Amino acid sequence: MNTGKMFLKKSTVQWLCLLAASLLAVACRDDAEIFEPEVEKPALPDTAGNASSARAFRGFYLLNEGNMGSNKSTLDYYDFATGEYHRNIYAAANPGVPMELGDVGNDLQIYGGKLYAVINCSNKIEVMDRHTAKRLGQINIPNCRYIRFHGGYAYATSYAGPVEINPDYEQRGYVAKIDTATFQVLDRCIVGFQPDELEIAGGKIYVANSGGYMIPRYESTVSVIDLETFAETKRIEVAINLHRLCLDRHGTLWATSRGDYYSVPSRLFHIDTQTDICVGMLDVPVSGFCLSGDSLYIYCTDWSYLSMDNSVSYGIVDVARKEVVCRNFITDGTDGEIAHPYGIMVHPATKDIYLTDAANHVYPGAVICFDRNGKKKWQVRAGDIPAHFALLAH
Repeated sequence: MNTGKMFLKKSTVQWLCLLAASLLAVACRDDAEIFEPEVEKPALPDTAGNASSARAFRGFYLLNEGNMGSNKSTLDYYDFATGEYHRNIYAAANPGVPMELGDVGNDLQIYGGKLYAVINCSNKIEVMDRHTAKRLGQINIPNCRYIRFHGGYAYATSYAGPVEINPDYEQRGYVAKIDTATFQVLDRCIVGFQPDELEIAGGKIYVANSGGYMIPRYESTVSVIDLETFAETKRIEVAINLHRLCLDRHGTLWATSRGDYYSVPSRLFHIDTQTDICVGMLDVPVSGFCLSGDSLYIYCTDWSYLSMDNSVSYGIVDVARKEVVCRNFITDGTDGEIAHPYGIMVHPATKDIYLTDAANHVYPGAVICFDRNGKKKWQVRAGDIPAHFALLAH
């Protein structure tokens, strides 16, 4: 039996066995809170409706951020073949690990045979087996944020300094180059203040500098790093408080700006990666997005200190035409039931839309599945502040 691939096919009985093993290891965890694994079946198996989906994809992982300082980041898994949603799987797969995943899960990616969870305030990237979620090791990166991969290396952004709101913050951030075989940090490239998401294209790494700790002196540039020399070669002027980056198949880099939460609104910008110039802006607020073909599915929870509340919106951008073609991809009116959209994934084959709701950021959130026409199919409870998806292929 291939025990390395058993995890995603376990029955509820086997999960209870794993739970028993985890309880035996409580002594190893001292007084840390134990997150028990749970299984729920919110949907029918996905195989009947789309055979190609079943052949290509097994399911998805979901990283729940957890509130800062609570050490409650958790990992969930949804199985397309069974329709089962497994909560808190890291605890069952790794009963001997103290403190479990850690404090604030900020990114989740799969590369090769490994699953990488960026745990921001625990200053580490947790590395797991992509099939079993068993811990393989960790990469120590202070105040780490996002991770991407190229040519056997991982590249991760780091704020470098402590969590501190300070307009005179002195520590610039960096991108770390990591050997994915040894988990060793090989090099660092200094960029702007508080760098967030990054993308790799055409022999270059693009990094969204936010300056998010330096209110009101936000950063406003995307750093360009030459992959071969691993040196910053340029800064592209875009907008203040940059956050997310996404590359489309036409060579356009899409960048989100959070704005200043007062008079400067969140907006979506596009950069030509041939000239490395920001060439346009769409008048639409964006907190997060997912690209599917030429459709960029966007959502925003836009906080304003003037009104002291959030404005929630959804939409679809046609990246080829560079225009907003839909102002709400949820068509059945159930968007009014979502308090705080916080993460999104679109299934490549079925085009089902998976959206997370962080609710009030205190109690567990939810994962909601909509079909390609924007009609709700099912909903399931997730962990605290569910945020980051990683699609698992066969």
